Amino acid sequence: MQMDASIGARLDRLPLSGFHWRLLGLIAAGMYFDSFDIYIAGTVLAAMIHSGESTLGLNATFVSVTFIGMMTGAWLSGLLGDRFGRRFCYQFNLGIYGFASIAAALAPSIYWLIFFRLIMGLGMGAEIVVGYGTLSEFIPAAWRGRFGTILNLIINTSLFLSTFLGWLIVPQYGWRWMFAIAGCGALFVWFLRKSMPESPRWLASRGRNDEARQIVERIETACGNVVHQPVRGAEATTREFHTNDTGRFSDLFSRRLLTRTITGITVLVALFTVNFAFVSWIPTFLVKQGHSVSNSLGITALMFAGGPIGSLIAFALAERVGRKWGIVVFSLVCAAFGVAYPFAQSAVAITALGFAITCCIYVLSSFSVATYVPELFPTELRLRGSGLANTVGRAVSIGVPYAVASSFTRFGIAGVLTLIVGTLLAQALIVGVLGAETKQRSLESIAAEAGSADAETLEGGAAAGIK
Repeated sequence: MQMDASIGARLDRLPLSGFHWRLLGLIAAGMYFDSFDIYIAGTVLAAMIHSGESTLGLNATFVSVTFIGMMTGAWLSGLLGDRFGRRFCYQFNLGIYGFASIAAALAPSIYWLIFFRLIMGLGMGAEIVVGYGTLSEFIPAAWRGRFGTILNLIINTSLFLSTFLGWLIVPQYGWRWMFAIAGCGALFVWFLRKSMPESPRWLASRGRNDEARQIVERIETACGNVVHQPVRGAEATTREFHTNDTGRFSDLFSRRLLTRTITGITVLVALFTVNFAFVSWIPTFLVKQGHSVSNSLGITALMFAGGPIGSLIAFALAERVGRKWGIVVFSLVCAAFGVAYPFAQSAVAITALGFAITCCIYVLSSFSVATYVPELFPTELRLRGSGLANTVGRAVSIGVPYAVASSFTRFGIAGVLTLIVGTLLAQALIVGVLGAETKQRSLESIAAEAGSADAETLEGGAAAGIK
């Protein structure tokens, strides 16, 4: 099989244009409704308890199958996305999620709702893997990190919208409308996404070079570039090179990619652990510390205002500090705030430290799941690598609530913060030692650093060309 080595270089040298912003908008729209549906669970389940349609036990099952579905979806999206293409996968999973949401709105009982939630979870887990991975393959290297942080920021605003619409709609019209909004929105985006092109990098990795070149030429025209502009540098010395296969899952554990796999799993396990341990439990911690429910919710709202600020900080630093060292530095900074938190006495100090910790968590989210993890793996294994990291992260997050509850029961808030700080320090160590820096580098050069077979062949071809 022959692969066109110039595809990535041509995409990376394009000026930022309306094409890139439209692509971001289409990917963000699908992931927005995905995130929206995750956040409506609290409002919907509370309403069903109030109406007698559900119980605490059934609500717990609803939450559990959501995580199971997302974990399975992340895994399957990696396999399908690398095998059948990015375009097939993001349309397939969004269609599943959209129709399942509509079915959930019509569910005759909580038992049917739980079943449809499992199906929805498949699409929701897949969307995260495919969305970030697809975006990374189109955006020029100089902007790739910043686009990942923008996408992360857009997605996280769905928390406010879902909460606001739940407050506005559920008391008056019932919980079913929340699923109907999510499902109709997802299907509308599914229709709009039909115009999105397949990833030229993925096509080239499958040896479909003519299709890849045609798409790149259309993108170049849309960006105002002259088609067939000469490619400079090492990648221009040979336009095509041979590759033995399109990558096997076992390659993720080979000598050349094992450190990348460990790094990707580490950052997502750490992110999900810290996020669920702090963000999801902070109102409970405050109540246990003697604050009233009303006061604790007010403090929590002020703390969570750090989320958007964290995404903006990540946007400013993504192409300066870089992803690897950004993760290391903010893991240490967040750990320092975590150590200080148990000693805070006043509401102001508690709020300020909580704001700072939330801010750091969202910086880490923007750097890791939104940007770093998809960059670590070569094109032919990108979604399988990201899918594996997300799957392990989701699996660990299922056990996090039990670890948090046990730590809090035995050691109080200090025990929970010890869990969080320990996780952050482990992440800083592993990423600092094993991680590769990816800022402003082409995806091909990042893959080459891992010693991929494709890169070795490319280098060999370049050497032959020089001779």
